[in-house]
Amino acid sequence: MSDITHVICPHCQKTNRVPPARLGEQPNCGACKQPLASGDIAELTDSGMPAFIARSDLPVLVDFWASWCGPCKAMAPAFESAARQWAGKVAFAKVNTEQAQQSAGRYGIRSIPTLILFRNGKEVSRQSGAMSAAQLGAWLQRNAPATG
Repeated sequence: MSDITHVICPHCQKTNRVPPARLGEQPNCGACKQPLASGDIAELTDSGMPAFIARSDLPVLVDFWASWCGPCKAMAPAFESAARQWAGKVAFAKVNTEQAQQSAGRYGIRSIPTLILFRNGKEVSRQSGAMSAAQLGAWLQRNAPATG
């Protein structure tokens, strides 16, 4: 395992170099001083998404959603809960498909909500449709098993 893990700040999207052992100690971003592994969810745009998923050494789970989507709204609390539970192990982000239409097109989003898990900048798993907290947790356990 590497001596340094690159963690992208969910607040300012700057890359931080963190020793893996410190991920559980609630490290702060060197740029904006906000917590890195608190379970906060990054809001990504068309311009920010490629770099966010490519620079992170942690797997990145992206929720493609829209404000008018009932199932998206219903799944939001489960996604927020999973972000807290998996803090320091998986980076969580959301992409509003109404505002980030290029990203939705680039990843072939045909229905929402759609979750895509990225590792090393590449898609490794995808799930369309709303999930309960238990379903989302089981899906993450299968697709992004805890490391370290």
